[in-house]
Amino acid sequence: MRIVLADDHALFRDSLKSLLETRGHDVVALASNGREAVTLVERHRPDMVLMDLNMPEMDGLEATQRLTAAELGAKVVMLTISDEDQDLFEAIKAGAEGYLLKDIESERFFALIEGVARGEPALTPALAKKLLAELRTPKGESAAVKDPDALTAREEDVLSAMVRGITTNRDLASHLGVSQNTVKFHVRNILDKLHLHNRAQAVSYALRNRLVDSD
Repeated sequence: MRIVLADDHALFRDSLKSLLETRGHDVVALASNGREAVTLVERHRPDMVLMDLNMPEMDGLEATQRLTAAELGAKVVMLTISDEDQDLFEAIKAGAEGYLLKDIESERFFALIEGVARGEPALTPALAKKLLAELRTPKGESAAVKDPDALTAREEDVLSAMVRGITTNRDLASHLGVSQNTVKFHVRNILDKLHLHNRAQAVSYALRNRLVDSD
């Protein structure tokens, strides 16, 4: 993958660059803040951005929002020391495809970011559990559902499976008894119909608006 790496700590940034390159990834640019990251993504059009959360000039959340709105094709994964629930939730709402802590083991890290390239969210089980717990907490009236009736019965099955933690194309295909290409087709339709950008947002939206049973 072609990657832009955004982090304001030079030693961490340079070390991660070397680690990524040993695994065959191409780090096309390094950014020390969110504003620089947006500019570099516009210039280099990478496959992925590994984005720190807290940076000077523009933080990772705002940079992620801008990249999501610009629809440049780069998938953003937050890579941070913050395990605060609100930071996790806001990052997913901003359009991040994943949220990883910097103390993650390297093999798990590479497995998750390589999964993002296949359309899978990058969330460790502990962070996924936090996200689901946060979304299941009643917060008054749910936001108006955009268009739940637009989902077909099969698309609802796919969304329900994702809410239950079955998120990879392979596992979804096995669970539903269909091909991985069919899964990709249904997921793309779900995201298009709900006007969302990634699977993590779809799970968040489904739980918040009670589109599927989350038990």
